[in-house]
Amino acid sequence: METGSRENAPLREAEPVWTALPPGLLRMRRMLLVVWLGIPALGLGLLFGLLAGPPWAAFALFPLALLVWGWVLTGRNWRSWRYAERADDLLISRGVMWRKVTVVPYGRMQLVEVTSGPVERHFGLASVQLHTAAAATDAAIPGLDPAEAERLRDRLTELGEARSAGL
Repeated sequence: METGSRENAPLREAEPVWTALPPGLLRMRRMLLVVWLGIPALGLGLLFGLLAGPPWAAFALFPLALLVWGWVLTGRNWRSWRYAERADDLLISRGVMWRKVTVVPYGRMQLVEVTSGPVERHFGLASVQLHTAAAATDAAIPGLDPAEAERLRDRLTELGEARSAGL
């Protein structure tokens, strides 16, 4: 008998189909970065340059360096976020250095809500927040298109009700 036969091979679930976050989230986060670091750097450079002389305007380089560093890290962080809908659960993956994968079984979901603050609404984005019985497993998917967020909410609610009916 062959030791590596296919009958003895464990059944593996197909690889999940991952969905990346839309680029609107990256634009929003980078715009906030420019507002919080770029504008103050410009003001600091002008203030020091006019009051203390041009050499003192170099102090504005520190916030500009933080802006460039934040710009790169924001892009890396945005690329790390993704989610996948499987038959029995939802996967959410994120993180650059420390990857975190959250598995939320549909039957454990108690509440699925779509939120959108004023800045998110300005950029045409919404977030999906998942609440389960265990507070440690609460998960969120930020920066979705509002139509996709509502579709995901409706689908997850429907699957959650179907899976929890037997409890």
